[in-house]
Amino acid sequence: MPRLFAGLEIPPEIRLQLSGFRGGLPGARWVDPDNYHMTLRFIGDIDEPTAHDVLSILGGRRQRDPIAVTFDALDSFGGARPHAVFARAVPTSDLNDLQAEIERLVRKAGLPPEKRKFFPHVTLARLKSGSARDVAGYIATSGHFPKLSFMADRFVLFSSRGTTGGGPYVVEAAYPLA
Repeated sequence: MPRLFAGLEIPPEIRLQLSGFRGGLPGARWVDPDNYHMTLRFIGDIDEPTAHDVLSILGGRRQRDPIAVTFDALDSFGGARPHAVFARAVPTSDLNDLQAEIERLVRKAGLPPEKRKFFPHVTLARLKSGSARDVAGYIATSGHFPKLSFMADRFVLFSSRGTTGGGPYVVEAAYPLA
């Protein structure tokens, strides 16, 4: 049973710049830069026939232009009990429209709706025991976060291992934006 998700690949030059923020946070498990991605829709563990349906139905999406993606800050999920540090992406109508279309298509394949609100980001580290104070200190001392931009010219269907942290991720199918 494959574990699947639709997402955007992060270009090597952006991965390199994001990897410069690794380190300096107690209790962090840093994501390997080769596994940086932006999840558009987590699909989860599904059977082979449903995986085939998802792969096929995503091919039927409407044509659209490449999408500009910009990361503009470091942030964290979890508030007083942080569980991840990430690079935040600026939400744009083009990015939100692509995500919403993928959501609609995946639901047509018979999968339940995603419960979490889409928040564009790239996870840099996962935390089991990090404190809010440590995370705030890390973000404050990480220095200026430069705006990092690229044009996404495709989205992909990734598969992952069913383990904590997921990677390495494998591109099962690519869907051009052109």
